[in-house]
Amino acid sequence: MIPTSYPSPEEMARLTARMLLEIKAVHFSPEEPFTLSSGLPSPTYIDCRKLISFPRIRSTLMDFLTVTVMRNAGFEAFDNVAGGETAGMPFGALVAERMGLPMTYVRKKPKGYGKNARIEGVMTEGQRVLLVEDLTTDGGSKLSFVDAIRDTGATCQDTAVIFYYDIFPETEKTLGDHGVTLHHLCTWWDVLAEARASGAFDAATLSGVEDFLNDPRGWQAART
Repeated sequence: MIPTSYPSPEEMARLTARMLLEIKAVHFSPEEPFTLSSGLPSPTYIDCRKLISFPRIRSTLMDFLTVTVMRNAGFEAFDNVAGGETAGMPFGALVAERMGLPMTYVRKKPKGYGKNARIEGVMTEGQRVLLVEDLTTDGGSKLSFVDAIRDTGATCQDTAVIFYYDIFPETEKTLGDHGVTLHHLCTWWDVLAEARASGAFDAATLSGVEDFLNDPRGWQAART
């Protein structure tokens, strides 16, 4: 069912941050940083995959994401919804269900046998495809998915995520230069504000996280 009413973007961002904190998907640890897949340290870590295990929160956020995309891109802007392997697949399916559209998914790389496909499901030439993922950091990982979609003859000019880091200035330019618009629900800044308001973490931890968010590259360089 397509949602027909929704809060303002600011209220959706606040509520999304609140939900992520409520299910403990947000982890802050300035003193003992996490190691990212890049090998770099970070005092923040978010696990959006946990959302699939919380039906009420999952449903609300998928309503939010659907109406955000329709509001920003148009109510008849897409013919197909593609989830990115693997975290984007459940969210892609849930958004496709709400929009009444076919769902497909995009592999990170060809599966290595059979048709060696990267697209699973039916995607046809000329279809306008929305790429759905759980989050984006610098936008780079989305480009491979977009290219795989475009290789079918379909178009992909929009990607929607629940969470956007919003701390690397090159992200939207990277996507924009590739002809892709980013739609998102909340950022680290929204989570930080809600964490302060709710007292989810102590003041020293939040101060350390804010230092990172204001200068992530410098923070990492000082610790590597």
